[in-house]
Amino acid sequence: MAQLSPMMAQYFEIKKKHKDEIVFFRLGDFYEMFYDDAILASKELELTLTGRDCGQEERAPMCGVPFHSYESYVAKLIAKGYKVAICEQMEDPATAKGLVKRDIIRVITPGTVIESSMLQDDKNNYIGSVYLKNGCIGVCFADVSTGSAHTTELAGEKLSNQLIAELCRYNPSELLFNTALLDFKDVTAYIKQHMTCSVELMEDECYAPDEVERLLTEQFGADWSKATGLSRDGNAHAALSALLGYLHRTQKKGVERLKLVHSYAEAQYMQLSPVTRANLELTETMRGREKRGTLLWVLDKTQTAMGKRLLRSWLEQPLVSSVAINRRLNCVQALYSENIQRAELSEALSHVFDMERLMTRTVYGSATPKEIYALASTCTQLPLIRELASGCSCPELEELAQRIDPLEDIRDRIFAALEEETPATLKDGGVIKQGYNAEVDELRDIVHGGKGYLSQLEARMKEETGIRTLKVGYNRVFGYYLEVSKSFTDQVPENFIRKQTLANAERYITEELKQLEGKILGASERLLALERQLFEDLLQDLSAQILRVQNTASALAQLDVFTALAQVAVNNNYVRPVVDDGDELIITEGRHPVIEQMPKGSLFVPNNTLLDCGENNMLIITGPNMAGKSTYMRQNALITLMAQIGSFVPAQECRVGVADAIFTRVGASDDLAAGQSTFMVEMTEVAEILQYATKRSLVILDEIGRGTSTFDGMSIARAVVEHIAGQIGCKTLFATHYHELTELESAMDCVKNYNIAVKKRGDDITFLRRIVRGPADDSYGIQVAKLAGLPDSVTKRAKEVLRALEASAPKKQQVEQLDFGVVEEMSSPALPSEILDKLRDTDLNTLTGIEGLQFLCEIKNALQ
Repeated sequence: MAQLSPMMAQYFEIKKKHKDEIVFFRLGDFYEMFYDDAILASKELELTLTGRDCGQEERAPMCGVPFHSYESYVAKLIAKGYKVAICEQMEDPATAKGLVKRDIIRVITPGTVIESSMLQDDKNNYIGSVYLKNGCIGVCFADVSTGSAHTTELAGEKLSNQLIAELCRYNPSELLFNTALLDFKDVTAYIKQHMTCSVELMEDECYAPDEVERLLTEQFGADWSKATGLSRDGNAHAALSALLGYLHRTQKKGVERLKLVHSYAEAQYMQLSPVTRANLELTETMRGREKRGTLLWVLDKTQTAMGKRLLRSWLEQPLVSSVAINRRLNCVQALYSENIQRAELSEALSHVFDMERLMTRTVYGSATPKEIYALASTCTQLPLIRELASGCSCPELEELAQRIDPLEDIRDRIFAALEEETPATLKDGGVIKQGYNAEVDELRDIVHGGKGYLSQLEARMKEETGIRTLKVGYNRVFGYYLEVSKSFTDQVPENFIRKQTLANAERYITEELKQLEGKILGASERLLALERQLFEDLLQDLSAQILRVQNTASALAQLDVFTALAQVAVNNNYVRPVVDDGDELIITEGRHPVIEQMPKGSLFVPNNTLLDCGENNMLIITGPNMAGKSTYMRQNALITLMAQIGSFVPAQECRVGVADAIFTRVGASDDLAAGQSTFMVEMTEVAEILQYATKRSLVILDEIGRGTSTFDGMSIARAVVEHIAGQIGCKTLFATHYHELTELESAMDCVKNYNIAVKKRGDDITFLRRIVRGPADDSYGIQVAKLAGLPDSVTKRAKEVLRALEASAPKKQQVEQLDFGVVEEMSSPALPSEILDKLRDTDLNTLTGIEGLQFLCEIKNALQ
């Protein structure tokens, strides 16, 4: 078998250590892929598959991408779950002796991306680490691009659900875990079916106590427990250590950027199940999975990328401490009241660069000159932002302002070092400012002066030789040369040395020209190398200030969110909610924050809500489909959640007793992937609510039991109502078509009936969207079907079938419940059936005064 070429042997040596990654192998101006990597990449990236001589009989399959635009290709592979190992040339090919040295400088994985072109500005990109041992789970989620990590410990009987809730809270793009977690089949199934993240099974050696201690000590110092807030007894520190080890293996450098560790308790935040997050459409819609039409879309008036990520994080993690919530509300209140300062703050923040991610690229050495100059420009805004925040007469904002470091030294250092119109890259030079470095200035004079020397040489040569077509040119093969047209070659002096013959000209060199060339080209190469070195020194100096910049970035992000929430409150007529530790949810003229912002033909109809853990513990809401029951229930959940992130709310008045969780069961859907029917999905979700809801929770249930037969469904619905009201006692909104459940108001003191008001005229109905006390008088199913566009023949036949069914049903009780009170049916004389039907079908609450008199006249005339 023929021996491999030296370069291919080098490739295989590197590939052997990175079998699970696609290796981008640098060859000149391209990253090339070979063999299986090439075949895979050509398919995934739609590249042309070619071949390369490798020293053997068959050519090696090969494809490649330009190194200056490789990020877009890597992004596509990462999005599909692949990992990419970047193999770089470690020395200049022009000066290398023999084979150019190459090595892997970084492995890019879905959770370790730092390139701005591969990331969403408004969303964190988390890599998660989970460690299970002795019935306790340590969890760590880190965003490598911002250098922050969040850790917690999970324990108790509900481990699987707790872990799934945390995974949904952070939605990592990559997850590391130990082998013990494989026994949690429901967790692994959930990850496989509902999450788009790549997974990495870690070896047990990664969690060895000595290895954990070594990695944490290297990263945070000997007293790492104090620096991170992590106990040496739990499992969270082991999860963090495994993550650090993984980053060291894949990133090679820059791991020191991860310095901020936030240790939190699960009980600090409101519990939101995956179903609740989806139903409430907090950050993406259920249908299109887009931002428009979500609560985030309504609230996001932030000006910075850092603020956008923080607002999303707050929506994913509402607080449950009334003290912490009111601190946020104080900040929003102060900015809400200061129109001029709020506008000036918003304007100043619009000029703030993404400092968090820029500092990461600075540490990694991949920041561009333009990005670094943008950091200095951001620093010029900091004194004004700090002054504006301090002037809002709010202690919380004053405290936040003090955390904003003006960073004058960083600003001055960058402005002194870099040209104002600095190029995007270093490759062409022109980055270092005149006067910053004496040697750079000297070399620039030679380079720029050299071009002047060339012009002078050309003019002198023309004069000395009399050859008016003579000109000085340059190419990479010969360097500088003198070009003379064919008609003047007989006038060429003897000291001209011929180098190239063209169709219409001859090219020459002279000793004088070669000396001048050496001086100019040497200066150009030295200047580029020196500018690169000075820029790298600047990045290193800035990296040492990372904690100062990080703390300032954190304060700016919070200030940005408070300013945005205040602006939204002003724009949309929101009010400050009263948030306390009571059990009441009292909303006057509440509105759905998203629906009222959507384009439509009519104004949104506001509604009141009174819920507590006493007499108004459960509201049973009846009324036809499409009338607004689901909207009403969702708006109450969203108002509660908005209040608990520290936002004003869409209402006239609002009091919110802090909820520890929001549970929703809304709509019907099959989970075909898991082999579950609509009814099975519904019952599974209800079971979770009954198991995990506490007295402080808010529960929303819509149409429980409709996935099975009428009597089964009604029985289950009633049993669920009785269990929640009698056993759990949490605030609950329960929408149903089972009118029999309205009887519970008389059986249970804590249950109250409400309905969606409907105006009926003959067979036509109008939804009034108003929630009123009492049960609905009809489900209006056939009328809604007519509104939906069913043919008249179908709705007419439906009425006939309905009358036949009602006639065959058991006779009703002798007491008829009518809208205007109780009417006892006398044995004689009996009211005509058509009059009774008319009375039943008419909602007196919807009639005007004149219409009521007309109705009374019609009844009297019919009786006569």
